Amino acid sequence: MQAKKQTSTRCAIYCRVSTDQQAEVEFNSCEAQEDRIRSFIASQENHIVAQVFSDPGYTGANTDRPGLQKLLIDVQAGRIDMVITYKIDRLTRSPRDFYQLIEVFEKYGVGFISVTERFDTSTPAGRLLRNIMLTFAQFERELASERIRDKCAQRAQRGLSNGGLPPVGYF
Repeated sequence: MQAKKQTSTRCAIYCRVSTDQQAEVEFNSCEAQEDRIRSFIASQENHIVAQVFSDPGYTGANTDRPGLQKLLIDVQAGRIDMVITYKIDRLTRSPRDFYQLIEVFEKYGVGFISVTERFDTSTPAGRLLRNIMLTFAQFERELASERIRDKCAQRAQRGLSNGGLPPVGYF
């Protein structure tokens, strides 16, 4: 009888922060996310870090991010077995985009783990919890956007600048 060969699970770490301000501090949130994910991977049997993908200063509202696009190329090339994020909303804040990404992962036999939101998506309750988390992520993004729009409108009503250069001839 031949022993079954033990293979390693090649894990991709994906990290993202939304603002340049978060990305420019000495020990930024992407680095903190990566540290937490590396600890998780080290605690798992036969899991190894294959690649780290990072998008500091990119919104989670869409998938137009260089790190995410490189991750998808590696997924399609068969270089990744598992994608691991700190939270679901680090991958995306859009339920539609999340489901599209998961479809790509499943097509290529790649799993997905959020290290802080552990739920089993093979059960109806796990899928419900995942959907609730995605809905809250989208709500949070839309709420922040609404607050920023309101703040800009209030600043404009008071004659204050919202950034950028003044038109030629105005100071």
